[in-house]
Amino acid sequence: MNEFLESIKKRDPAAKSILGIILTYPGVKAVFMHKLSHFFYLAGFELLARIISQVTRFFTGVEIHPGAKIGKNLFIDHGMGVVIGETSEIGNNVTIYHAVTLGGSSPSIDSERQRHEKRHPTIGDDVVVGSGAQIIGPIKVGKCARIAANAVVVKDVPENATMVGIPAKAIKLENKGNFKPYGVDDKVKDEQ
Repeated sequence: MNEFLESIKKRDPAAKSILGIILTYPGVKAVFMHKLSHFFYLAGFELLARIISQVTRFFTGVEIHPGAKIGKNLFIDHGMGVVIGETSEIGNNVTIYHAVTLGGSSPSIDSERQRHEKRHPTIGDDVVVGSGAQIIGPIKVGKCARIAANAVVVKDVPENATMVGIPAKAIKLENKGNFKPYGVDDKVKDEQ
């Protein structure tokens, strides 16, 4: 838990204290409650898991399906309007801003068949997803990719790519440097 909270403090310049993060960050509460709902989901108590996720949604504005798989140190900044679908997989140290959807596509009309298909994205480690971005379908977003605000991603994203637009296209394929708030790395800042 301490590693998780420290990772948020490093990524958010507005974070002043660990206590402040615990008490005032809805994304932290949503991730914590997801761990609880995911536990019940895996144990076969799907209704209880869904109830926990819906109560969490009511209080935080973040909807994470109990079936979603989330790695270490997911930071959902601001949180409101974030939706993470059932078969989503999120790697380690991912940052997601508000109003992001990791949504599903429906390749077949047969709902019974869809229950057993991957319908949502897989997000690699160290990815930053800007506010309002929509990542739709069983696609893969490579490690260290950056998805710009309001981008609509419907195809696989290579590692280290920066994606913008509707539909999203790569404008940069070599993100270098450590994470900086708002997705600006050292190389870009030095060039300005």
